Amino acid sequence: MKCPFCKHPDTQVVDTRLGEEGDNIRRRRRCLSCDKRFTTFEMVELRMPQVVKQNGMRSAFDEEKLRTSFNRALHKRPVPTELVDAAIDHITQKVFAFGEREIGSRQIGEMVMKELLKLDKVAYIRFASVYKSFQDVDDFTDAVDAVRKTPARRRQTDKS
Repeated sequence: MKCPFCKHPDTQVVDTRLGEEGDNIRRRRRCLSCDKRFTTFEMVELRMPQVVKQNGMRSAFDEEKLRTSFNRALHKRPVPTELVDAAIDHITQKVFAFGEREIGSRQIGEMVMKELLKLDKVAYIRFASVYKSFQDVDDFTDAVDAVRKTPARRRQTDKS
């Protein structure tokens, strides 16, 4: 690491400590040329993959866009915010675990549909109608029939 004072390329690590919250490393360094001391910090940089749209355009993965999609589909539906947050976290973790530099927007859309199906079937149909570009009532009927065949799952907020 270069010395910030004299720009000499050789420095020596004098002390290394874990950061207060354990998510970074603090290093105390000494320049071998001017003998001045300075502190550096190291932390993990996680990079989400780029999202490739259907038209070929690329954009940064944006968790807020996911939240907007969920909020639109779940508008006036009785689904707690905690469950929505958990679904968004689940998708974000899947995208990160994907391990690639790029992911198709279609793949993300499919993940959203799976999570919405678990949360609320009406929201699932709302999202699917836009996502799959339903053209007529038959498309809705097919989607509703498919949802009916899906086993009902109890939400965590339901009382036994």
